[in-house]
Amino acid sequence: MEVRAVLIESYSFGRMIVAGEEYRDDLMIFGKEVNSDWVRRSGHQLYPEDLSWITGKDPDLLVVGTGSTGRMSVSDETRTALKEKGIDLWIGNTDEAADYFNTRLEEENDQKVAGAFHLTC
Repeated sequence: MEVRAVLIESYSFGRMIVAGEEYRDDLMIFGKEVNSDWVRRSGHQLYPEDLSWITGKDPDLLVVGTGSTGRMSVSDETRTALKEKGIDLWIGNTDEAADYFNTRLEEENDQKVAGAFHLTC
């Protein structure tokens, strides 16, 4: 099966390897693109404008990694905005989110999957 997007090879606190590249900053993934220049309005709170890079690509599913201990939270405003755009949302600690992201990418369907991952706390 041909993979339509890059996979996460590994995650540990503050470090993620995606398609052979090491990242030390929070990042977003869609298709074969990685946006490692992701800065949020508020470090540990996720707002709709923080996801404009992803929502502009019209994914079907957004997988959010909230950090190794789940410290980053997804605002109600963000949940509502994603729902209004028809984007399903899955939230978990980053290690779980990385696994779920890869699993969804490897499934044989036409769903467009995006990921947003907080790499530290």
